[in-house]
Amino acid sequence: MRHPKLPPPYPPPPDRAAELRRRFGEEARSERPDLSALCLLIGAEGDGSLDESGMDAAQAELDRLAGELPYRPGGPAAWAEAVRRLLGGRYGFHGTPGDYQRLESSLLHEVLRRRRGLPILLSVVWLEVARRAGAPVYGVALPGHFVVGFGAPGEQVLVDPFGEGRVLTGTDAELLVAGATGAPLDASMLEPAAPLEVVQRILNNVRAWATARPERSDVALWAVELALLVPSHPARLRYERGQLMVQRGDFTAGATELEAYADLIEVVDEPAARKVREQAHTARAMLN
Repeated sequence: MRHPKLPPPYPPPPDRAAELRRRFGEEARSERPDLSALCLLIGAEGDGSLDESGMDAAQAELDRLAGELPYRPGGPAAWAEAVRRLLGGRYGFHGTPGDYQRLESSLLHEVLRRRRGLPILLSVVWLEVARRAGAPVYGVALPGHFVVGFGAPGEQVLVDPFGEGRVLTGTDAELLVAGATGAPLDASMLEPAAPLEVVQRILNNVRAWATARPERSDVALWAVELALLVPSHPARLRYERGQLMVQRGDFTAGATELEAYADLIEVVDEPAARKVREQAHTARAMLN
């Protein structure tokens, strides 16, 4: 069913959403979570037009692109250049400031179609294509700007998929971090990012997009509910979910979620738990 009051992309029907979340939770809890599969499940949750054949087509496109890379071109710098020529050069994958205003910029299937997106989704394309071709590649979660690394720490080459895959010097990386945090670059920031870390950061971006658009609390809610399926998620997501449910008029369920969060934090922060219970009480009162 279409939702004429909402701009595209449209959400999937409830039964489809339930199945997607079941699969997302299973994949997130698996021994080796598949990053592209998780990203496509996020995409299907955000865009009801993405069916199984569309998800398969997106995976096939990643395979096809990987097949166009040269066979073992050399060390990290050679891999970085080969992927840049293919994705940034031949196919024009890149980002612009306007891409931050579009939900599609956080949905992998749309990034593959438009060849535009946020830094982290463009990085997922770089990662999945290069990984399939055998490159020593991984994500690097710099504060405020996700990038891609090739090679071991001693020979690491950083590239910026948002900037068509340009190679980042040490100074470039320092400036990115300083611009985002005001703090210097720390070596720990250059460590490979695990797939679930990437997924949580993507969902954080979706929630940030929706928070700036109160009329899209539906998007914020599904992003929170997917994030809650990721192991070791922040407890505060329970509070956020409760608030969103109340905002959307589901007062009883929202109050229950807020009370559950209050139970979680009561031991460490009793005053905060008391305030959350007051919010739950107010939500229940809205039913009268």
